[in-house]
Amino acid sequence: MQERAVLTRQAAILGAAKSFEKFGYSASLGTILQHAGVSKGAMYFHFASKEELAHAVIEAQHAMAMEGTRLVGTQSDTAVEMLVLVSQEMARQLVTEPIARGGMRLTMEIGSMQGPIEKPYLDWIDAIKEIALQAADDGDIVKGTDIDALARFIVGSFTGVQILSEMLTGRADLYERLNQMWNLVLPTIVHKSTLAHVMRLAALPPHKSEAATA
Repeated sequence: MQERAVLTRQAAILGAAKSFEKFGYSASLGTILQHAGVSKGAMYFHFASKEELAHAVIEAQHAMAMEGTRLVGTQSDTAVEMLVLVSQEMARQLVTEPIARGGMRLTMEIGSMQGPIEKPYLDWIDAIKEIALQAADDGDIVKGTDIDALARFIVGSFTGVQILSEMLTGRADLYERLNQMWNLVLPTIVHKSTLAHVMRLAALPPHKSEAATA
């Protein structure tokens, strides 16, 4: 029964994410139930209201992003590589994962109605700051770079890039726009001895075939 309850809760969150991605916070309960494939009773067993369900989607998206960051860390040879690879993983999630897309839209919409939802962005800034500090310690970041400002700039730039990509192409060009972002940023922050390698890395979008079929 416990396993079944977990699966039902996961189905409700995924169905809600798909609905919120398409219709925003105004998505009806009927639409959410249709996408989730669960009964109204099962939905309300886990979530007392649509608002509570929406926040669960945001939390799931945030958890996915943080887990992606952790996994990238286990696969990166250096911290400066990780800076680029983490952003590519965030882009991959937005292209391929309904929870990522639904959570991102809700973060913007609920924030505009109820006040900013800060934690996902603050946690992401802290994660990028930690990576950048390590890259600076490794000598791969230009001396004198303001790491606090860099972390906020990377997160802010990625947020803007993905929103513009979503508005103009439904994120079909997100990897390309992300590469353009790094082409502008990397030469100003990365040591010359490492720059060519990191630039090549930024030009290689992850799981391109997976994104094309999503």
